[in-house]
Amino acid sequence: MELWKLFTTALMPVLKVLLITGLGSFLALHRFNILRESARKHLNALVYFVFTPALVCSILAKTITFKSLAMVWFMPLNILFTFVIGTALGWLCLKITKAAPDMQGLVLGCCAADLIHCSRFDMSTGNQGNMPLIIIPAVCKESGSPFGAVNVCNTKGLTYASLSMAISNIYIWTFVYHIIRVYSCRNFNVNKVDTTTEGPVSATEADLENHSTTPEVTAAQTNDLVTQFKTDTESKEKQIIKPLKTLVKRLNLKILLAPPTLGSIVGLIIGVVPPFQKMFVGADAPFRVVEDSASMLGDACIPAMTLLVGANLLNGLKRSGLKPSVLVGIIVVRYIVLPIFGVVIVKGAIRYGIIHQDPLYNFILLLQYALPPAMSISTITQLFGAGETECSIVMLATNACASFTLTLWSTFFMWLVL
Repeated sequence: MELWKLFTTALMPVLKVLLITGLGSFLALHRFNILRESARKHLNALVYFVFTPALVCSILAKTITFKSLAMVWFMPLNILFTFVIGTALGWLCLKITKAAPDMQGLVLGCCAADLIHCSRFDMSTGNQGNMPLIIIPAVCKESGSPFGAVNVCNTKGLTYASLSMAISNIYIWTFVYHIIRVYSCRNFNVNKVDTTTEGPVSATEADLENHSTTPEVTAAQTNDLVTQFKTDTESKEKQIIKPLKTLVKRLNLKILLAPPTLGSIVGLIIGVVPPFQKMFVGADAPFRVVEDSASMLGDACIPAMTLLVGANLLNGLKRSGLKPSVLVGIIVVRYIVLPIFGVVIVKGAIRYGIIHQDPLYNFILLLQYALPPAMSISTITQLFGAGETECSIVMLATNACASFTLTLWSTFFMWLVL
């Protein structure tokens, strides 16, 4: 294909996203107030609890098999590369821009994970999943699409995008969640020390305080306590159960096993296990009405999600204390440096035969390095109260830039994989 045709093919999906996003912003204006804040919360809840799980489950159930799952084994590793490299670049960005302590978690999260809108209900996915879900079908429907027949391209593309959604969701709520938690807690402890320390305390006052608050303990009592402590710590049962409890608590399984992730798991089970697939998928399947209903609900996911993107972007117009240099640093990391790393990694994997020659699959692997920051970052910052307002500014700027950078990178990626 000629370069101009590739550019046009890459531009059309982005324009479609921008048009629907603009409609969402228009509907959320105070003058019309159709997508008011309360309405956005309810629609967000529907997207999170109903539409996204239904879409992911129906797509994976129809398209995934054990053989096809084995062929895309590189995708989880590829997404992990985007998180690790993005975190390293984000740390470098912090050092160069000297971001404020309360902004460090937000910056690292935005550089690591692929943010479209801030919402308390939207704990589902990052752009690793939803942006390809929007872009890939539009690319496949273009007359000059380089990825073959529309139906085949659309089915395969949605399968890859759904897997990307499930995998990135797990990484965000394990890897990025703890990065932001650590930096937010560190900043909270510093502020707590600053606000609680009102002045120097004399040695006499400290001695009196220690004397008044320290209980008297006899030697016999101390020996009994030490013996009891040793007995408890040496118990094999507690040595096994305690680490498991700590792991479950830190992973926060309630958030990790979000509805879209559960939908992905159910879809994978149905697709990989042939008896289940025969029961739910196909014209002769006895429970085909369940899969058809899920598919119908899933069709509402993409337009609803894109309208919410535009409605929530209005929050980016609010005031914020985010330094311009920090914002520029995030844009440079996400749209210049990270895609270059992606080209090196994916082309290297193709050259050495690590991944199979599938232009659409290779295109999605490359696209994962050029997407805006993940929407779930905003939810995590809300949970820890770090950079909530600045999140909207980052959204507005990164998505405005994405309209240009995503088109250019998509054009280059198409040329590269053909």
